[in-house]
Amino acid sequence: MNLGYHLAQRKKSVLLVDMDPQASLTTFMGLEPSDLDKTIYESVMAGEPLSIHPNMHGTDLVPANINLSGAELELVVADLRDYRLKEALSEAVEQYDFMLIDCPPSLGILSYISLVAATHVLIPIQTQYKSLKGTELLLQTIARVRSRANKNLKVAGVVPTMHEARTVQGGMALQSIQEQLSKIGTVFPTIPRSISFADASQEHLPLALYNSKHPAVGLFDKIARSLEKLS
Repeated sequence: MNLGYHLAQRKKSVLLVDMDPQASLTTFMGLEPSDLDKTIYESVMAGEPLSIHPNMHGTDLVPANINLSGAELELVVADLRDYRLKEALSEAVEQYDFMLIDCPPSLGILSYISLVAATHVLIPIQTQYKSLKGTELLLQTIARVRSRANKNLKVAGVVPTMHEARTVQGGMALQSIQEQLSKIGTVFPTIPRSISFADASQEHLPLALYNSKHPAVGLFDKIARSLEKLS
C-alpha cells in the first residue's frame, strides 16, 4: 500500500494485487474481505475479468478474501497452473505502469505463480536471524522459477523491515543482511519498527497520509524512485 501510494504520487498508474488469503492488503485498503463477491480468486481459477476497485489513495486494487485459500488445493490439479495469475493480469498490463503483487508469507503455490507472473521481486525481510534463514528458501524458489517458468525474473532489491536498532540481535541481523544479500540486489534503507504502521493501517491510510513527518515516509519514497528505474 505504501509503495503503491508513493509511486502514484510520482504520476505512475499502479495496480495492487492481493494474493494473500489473509487479505491484509485488502483490509488495509479499506475493504471488508468477507463482503466481496469477486476477488483475484475468480480471475485465477475461473478466468473471470479482474475485479478492480479504482482510485483508492491513487491506486487501483484487485482484492482477496479467504476463498483464495481454496486455490492452494485447486491449483494442484489445474491445467497450466503456473501461468494462471500471469494470464489473469495480462488483460490489464497495458493499463498500468506498475502492478504490485502482495504475496502470502509462505512459499506455496500462490507465491510461486506470483513469481511466474512478475518481472521483478522485491524482498522484505525482518531484521531477525530467523527471517534471514527463511530468505534462503525464497532464493531457492526464485532460482527454480528462473530455471523454467520465468527465465527473466529479476531481484529488484531487499528491504530490511521492522528493525529495532536498540537490540543486539537487530544490529547483527541487519549486518548479515547487508553483507549476504547485497550480492543479489540493492539493500534499501532499513524500515524501523513503529506502531505508526499499525495505526495507519487501522485508519486504512498510507503512512504518508497518516503521519507525513514519520521518518519511514522518505524511505518509501526512495524505494519508489528506485523502482521507477527498473527495466
